[in-house]
Amino acid sequence: MNNAFCINFSKSMKYQTRYPDLAFGFTLISGCRNHFNPPGFDQYKRKLLRKLRKHENLENISGRIGCYIRFFENFGYECPLPGHLKRTINSGFPRYNLMVDTHFISEMCAGILVAVTDYDLFEGSLTLDLAGKDERCMGMGQREFIVKENEIVLRDTREIVCVLCQGADEKTRVTENTENVLFYAYAVPGINEECLRDGLSIAGETMSEFGGGKIEILDIR
Repeated sequence: MNNAFCINFSKSMKYQTRYPDLAFGFTLISGCRNHFNPPGFDQYKRKLLRKLRKHENLENISGRIGCYIRFFENFGYECPLPGHLKRTINSGFPRYNLMVDTHFISEMCAGILVAVTDYDLFEGSLTLDLAGKDERCMGMGQREFIVKENEIVLRDTREIVCVLCQGADEKTRVTENTENVLFYAYAVPGINEECLRDGLSIAGETMSEFGGGKIEILDIR
């Protein structure tokens, strides 16, 4: 992809036939700095954590995460979101770098599944699709993903760049040099468009405030 900040995204007919009502969303923030821990970020995270821990909010978030648990189980996988939520409630948001931390914040505050990626490392257009039998891709940390038939995958023109139930690929991983960051979020049955918009809005606003970026796109399809 290039720096024109136009995302050519579509859903395959195979995907639309099986999941006609599921939304997918993304937000692109340009001109960011991927700081380790920018000034004021810890205080910001503590404020969000206090809100997250409120009974009503936690109940809603746990309910959404339950939708992902059931979807992952249908494909024989364990959903990572419950573990993330438990650690967050007990210990607070983790500290890796601004972009990865923002990814966790958007997931936990909205109770949805979010990926964080370097926009400039995608090749061509993006397509939400269902996998064929025994397709493969290289996940983060050079882990090989062997994809089950009909798993939900995101492709660029060249290859699979994310498997919903297994994770994003190594190619599009954010680094200290990432400037244009793309967050994207999958819905599963029981998760509506507004849930995706809430999480992606948090991601965009956080990167804008603490990374000095500009929100170029926030789109739910």
